[in-house]
Amino acid sequence: MFNCHIHTRFSSDCDMDIKEAIDVSKKMGIGIIVTDHMDLGLYDDGRFTFNVDEFFKEYQQYRNEKLLLGIEIGMRNDYEIENRKIAKGYPFDYVLGSVHTVNGYDIFYDEYYSDKNKKMAYEEYFEFMLKCLKTHDFIDCLGHIDYIARYGRYDDREIYYEEYREYIDEVLKFAAKKGISIEVNTRRFNDREAYLNLLKIYKRFKELGGETVTIGSDSHRASDIEKGLKEACEMVKAANLIPVYYKERKVVEYKI
Repeated sequence: MFNCHIHTRFSSDCDMDIKEAIDVSKKMGIGIIVTDHMDLGLYDDGRFTFNVDEFFKEYQQYRNEKLLLGIEIGMRNDYEIENRKIAKGYPFDYVLGSVHTVNGYDIFYDEYYSDKNKKMAYEEYFEFMLKCLKTHDFIDCLGHIDYIARYGRYDDREIYYEEYREYIDEVLKFAAKKGISIEVNTRRFNDREAYLNLLKIYKRFKELGGETVTIGSDSHRASDIEKGLKEACEMVKAANLIPVYYKERKVVEYKI
């Protein structure tokens, strides 16, 4: 199998050396894709961006059948042109598109939530996600659809499919129509309720015509690379979806 979401020291919030990731992948017998952060416009000082030429210059020597080179692009419509240029202008194997900001606000911080109840914040999040997918239809996969549930400033941060069905369905339908995969991100799999709620979303993706998913642990430390991968495989089977990874921007199916 492939873990398609790994961060290394090219990401501002990570200091993992690529050799650490390689060691873990060899011990586990899995492939990995390096997907460092490219969030243009997030900070004036350039945090959460990286020099793509340096990335390829340093990591090309490690590239092989079990280690592929990708990128996690922070989708936002005011940087769509720049994001498209990066995604298409370099020889990435895989382009993961994620929502980390909503209408200019980083959802990691309080400011986004300060004047919103949960319903308002989560509906705006999914509306923005759909808008980004429509302008970033060049991505291979939509990353961590439940990202806001990590950081929401509410007593119950969970995403319940039934509550946001009309918004989530539009995201899933567009991804299915465009052949964009959905990521099974394992970061919250230690929470059984989160796991079961996400399973509903992936099953719905299948019902709406979706076919393929990638699996990623969103690892920032070597010790986290294997976390949740077994549970992710169980989820993919339960949703009757096809696990894939990407090589040279082409989808590759595999069995789990």
